[in-house]
Amino acid sequence: MDELYEAIYRGMAPKAKIAVQASLDAAKTPQDIIDGSMIPAMEAIGADFESGKAFVPNLLLSARAMKSALDILKPLMMAEQTVTLGTVVIGTVKGDLHDIGKNLVASMLEGRGFNVINLGADVSKERFIEAARENKADIICLSALLTTTMGYMQEVVEAVKEAGLPVKIMVGGAPLNAEFAAKIGADGYSSNANEAVTLAKSLLN
Repeated sequence: MDELYEAIYRGMAPKAKIAVQASLDAAKTPQDIIDGSMIPAMEAIGADFESGKAFVPNLLLSARAMKSALDILKPLMMAEQTVTLGTVVIGTVKGDLHDIGKNLVASMLEGRGFNVINLGADVSKERFIEAARENKADIICLSALLTTTMGYMQEVVEAVKEAGLPVKIMVGGAPLNAEFAAKIGADGYSSNANEAVTLAKSLLN
């Protein structure tokens, strides 16, 4: 367990910042750092959460540590890239205040070279459309963690299509599955952050 992995897994943001700088000083590339330490740490804490070994506060602390490390790497990655892979507008749909999974997906997408516009939680269909237009988005990502807010995803999908926006729509969240995504007219579904990055790349290709 390397120091950065441990810092993110245990949710120690200050230590994560020190460890990521040490990795850079050791001539590791930002992408190697993300793939080798940061993503495995978040996958581990996510697996522990699913098995009941970790809890929501643990996830929050790990996500915060991940973000603190990513904040150091992002400027370096942007300097390396002449263009981004694409622009993603992401948010948790109206009526739903859950933010953890959505923020992790946003961080992963940023870490892999996407320009991400994070709208937060409780986002209306009008706000999704407005942000997609303003930022010339390629993808809109919708998140929901409640069965009661899943239905609003379909309203967003329909509104986006009625607005004639040339974007792909991804959906994700605990109560969702691929069948639901297809039923509401979304272009894809992912069950975790890594899968979301792969899906986003495939949709743009």
